[in-house]
Amino acid sequence: MKPLHYLRALRGIVARELYRFLHQRERFISALVRPLVWLFVFAAGFRSTLGLAISPPYETYILYEVYITPGLLGMIQLFNGMQSSLSMVYDREMGSMRTLLVSPLPRWFLLSSKLVAGVAVSILQVYVFLSIAWAYGIEAPAEGYLAVLPALLLSGVMLGALGLLLSSFIRQLENFAGVMNFVIFPMFFMSTALYPLWKIQESSELLYRLAQWNPFSQAVELIRFALYGQFNGMACGYTAGATALFLAAAILGYNPSKGMMQRKGGA
Repeated sequence: MKPLHYLRALRGIVARELYRFLHQRERFISALVRPLVWLFVFAAGFRSTLGLAISPPYETYILYEVYITPGLLGMIQLFNGMQSSLSMVYDREMGSMRTLLVSPLPRWFLLSSKLVAGVAVSILQVYVFLSIAWAYGIEAPAEGYLAVLPALLLSGVMLGALGLLLSSFIRQLENFAGVMNFVIFPMFFMSTALYPLWKIQESSELLYRLAQWNPFSQAVELIRFALYGQFNGMACGYTAGATALFLAAAILGYNPSKGMMQRKGGA
């Protein structure tokens, strides 16, 4: 296979996912409703600053809405990763996934292309949310809107790879909703998306440890620092390691000779 073939396949898969997303307006709206509810409704109860001297990039007291905004960006990517994996289960049931995976291109490339397509959709959603937040008065430094892009790419791939891994275990579409809730809510609430680590530690040492090692926490911290023009090396390394682990496990799970697909009778 020539590089041109890989490029055409990648372009086709990404374009198909984007067209699907643009034609499913309810998906776009629902992706924004969840974080906007947190931003406009739940955060209203914490509008008077938390009184927290938060570690860099926050060196002074800040409004709660400002603190949770990076966490809400992570929420968008988390839900989008699960939504993309839901479409994988649907495509497998409808047979279109079988057609894709039997093409001459390597299976790992096809799965990675689906992952890239999902990340592209999530980044589009994130920047629309940032635009709404900016209009609401929650602004980051101008350079932060560009500096956060690599962080969004890495965190989006990690969360998408996790969703891809989960989809390799799900046999029926009806079972996926329960699995999504089992993964999404613990990952989100046991993270630094809503509160800083040291504040969680004041409440519970166990929750502190769980949040500390939660990959979603590290993805949120990576986004949080990048949005304010800073680089968090630990969060970047942790997120990259989790990405490699989830993606390798997902590719293995879709391998008909070694993974879960063998137990399900093929792709």
